[in-house]
Amino acid sequence: MKSNDVVPRWAGALIGLVAGGVALGIAYLVAAIVNPAAFPVVAVGDGAVDLSPAPLKEWAIRSFGENDKTVLVGGVLVALVLFAALIGIVASRRLAFGQMGFVLFGVVGLVAVVTRPGTGPLDVLPTVIGVAAGAWALGWLLRRAVSENQQVSENQQVSEEQQVHETRADEAERPPVMRAGADLLAFDRRKLLTGVAGGVAVAGVAGLAGQLLGGRRVGDVARTSVALPTPAQAAKALPAGTDFNIPGLSPFFTKNRDFYRVDTALIVPQVNPNDWTLKIHGLVDRPMELTFAELMKRPLTEADVTLTCVSNEVGGEYAGNARWLGVRMADILREAGIKDGADMLLSTSDDGWTCGTPVDVVMDGRDALFAMAMNGEVLPVEHGFPVRQVVPGLYGYVSATKWVVDIKVTRFDTDEAYWTPRGWSARGPIKTQSRIDLPAQGKSLKAGRTAVAGVAWAQHTGIDAVEVRIDKGAWQQAKLAAVPGPDTWRQWSLDWDATPGEHTIEVRATDAAGRTQTERQAPPAPDGATGWHTVTVSVT
Repeated sequence: MKSNDVVPRWAGALIGLVAGGVALGIAYLVAAIVNPAAFPVVAVGDGAVDLSPAPLKEWAIRSFGENDKTVLVGGVLVALVLFAALIGIVASRRLAFGQMGFVLFGVVGLVAVVTRPGTGPLDVLPTVIGVAAGAWALGWLLRRAVSENQQVSENQQVSEEQQVHETRADEAERPPVMRAGADLLAFDRRKLLTGVAGGVAVAGVAGLAGQLLGGRRVGDVARTSVALPTPAQAAKALPAGTDFNIPGLSPFFTKNRDFYRVDTALIVPQVNPNDWTLKIHGLVDRPMELTFAELMKRPLTEADVTLTCVSNEVGGEYAGNARWLGVRMADILREAGIKDGADMLLSTSDDGWTCGTPVDVVMDGRDALFAMAMNGEVLPVEHGFPVRQVVPGLYGYVSATKWVVDIKVTRFDTDEAYWTPRGWSARGPIKTQSRIDLPAQGKSLKAGRTAVAGVAWAQHTGIDAVEVRIDKGAWQQAKLAAVPGPDTWRQWSLDWDATPGEHTIEVRATDAAGRTQTERQAPPAPDGATGWHTVTVSVT
């Protein structure tokens, strides 16, 4: 009996899947202890994010929204499942080739891990230990899959000379567990299935242990002990009529749990504020390094600011308004002393992401903050705890660095931030935009008076007017809510006497500088989408 007649292909695939599960489970457990970002699946996913061309990333954000990272990790796992099954099939014919497959997996994982910013020497352990565990499980399961064939009759025996000849001929092709006396071996389904159950148990327990260890990490724990100081400069009191309180209309303040999140981090960085420092260096007279405690002792400013992602489509949801608490960036930069010729702040996140912010924007008097609180709460971990940047008037990719740890004062003609070489504009000023929140696209309405309402924004310029047009008719002025200043979005509303039929509703805004939104449709890349938000509704 040949070795490839002993273990069926389906059994080989099953063995590969279980061995792969053991490898991932053990790697996940070790990563939870060493560094969650060192989990090879995450490292490979991060590498895929960095290497993906801008149009692909834009498509992912547009198609999957804030679930784009989940889809990416899922795609990596699907690829690993298929690869593991292939490894098992190959190993059932020749174990050494299957083990080489695990080595290949390990090499890819190690390359992804060691090329991530801030990698430490221990970060290779999850991949190395996981691959070793998977390779061992592969051989162990294959050995369990075969047993001595008790049904070989004496008349099937061959001469000693033939046995020697066949053994020598097949020796190089058979897994070690099947080489000697392969004609006496048979597939043992029962032993294989009990081995599979054991492997699944090991993978499951390791994964669960890793989840428990990583489920509540240093950042989540540390933020609960942070007490927010009273601001030296409180936010302006909200004027009456800031929020229309219309059901379905975005509220003036976006709740933290509803605030959009777009970043490149597959695993949210967990930063201990006791270890956190902010380094200011580059083209400065006096380089500085501040601890979190030192930052908290400085005069704090409270400001209401709307943030917007450059990936936001016309009418998209990647905008949100919050009350931020932090230290004015300009105050710290003046202490450091910006040298002549510097025009860029290259900020770096704890996970290595970089952002280029124009110096003149930060220094012109607006409420640009190193923020540590959001809507009266300590900054949530997923929104940048312990410290993030907030700069009114710029898209987030050039201003809103989360988990910020480093500011290099430099020049745009000297340094590039993360998104610039990937096809996005270097400076990213906000474009005036407006959005229809209700009625929603495709909504069926009853005839009669109904509210058409939404929000508009032009941070650090302000919104002066919003107009609505029904079925290409005359533009009608919408009612505007009050705002505390130019850095927030502004609600708008129009009462519409809806008549039966299909109707198209359009909106456009004019900012305080007299600029009206252009009708020209443009995608988010390279510097923000343009066009009028339009919805179609049915009235009965």
